[in-house]
Amino acid sequence: MKCELCGNEHNVSNFKVEPKEEYVNLCEECKKQIESGKLDENHFQCLNDSMWSEKSAVKVLTYRLLKAFGRSDLIDMMYLEPEEEAWANSEIEIKKDAYGNVLKNGDNVMVIKDLNVKGANNIKRGEVFKNIRLGDTPGHILAKNIYIKTEFIKKV
Repeated sequence: MKCELCGNEHNVSNFKVEPKEEYVNLCEECKKQIESGKLDENHFQCLNDSMWSEKSAVKVLTYRLLKAFGRSDLIDMMYLEPEEEAWANSEIEIKKDAYGNVLKNGDNVMVIKDLNVKGANNIKRGEVFKNIRLGDTPGHILAKNIYIKTEFIKKV
């Protein structure tokens, strides 16, 4: 299995291209840079090849990376179907905890403040919630069917 961006064959795994349920195969280096947001343009010289992929998820991810690098010259050469372009330009809310750590589905979090819950027991500071879901509500995560504001949690 090869990285669908740079062609590397080592430590390749699936990467979800939000907000759809479509995946691309990425090497550890590409995945690490994309997830951290610390992009090395020299590593991504390969985008001028991946932009011609027939796989929609690869084209969308390539478009987003080219946009991050300000490479309008390459973006102008790309062809995206209207639905691919809408997907590529869709806003993705990156949810972060109170300390700025990026949250993902399945993370474990700890409450950093006592919280009052209407119609249920209060949530005490230090309580840990495992396997959270990000959900669709801006600024909130879903833990045990309770929406909690991200400003009151920290990733553990």
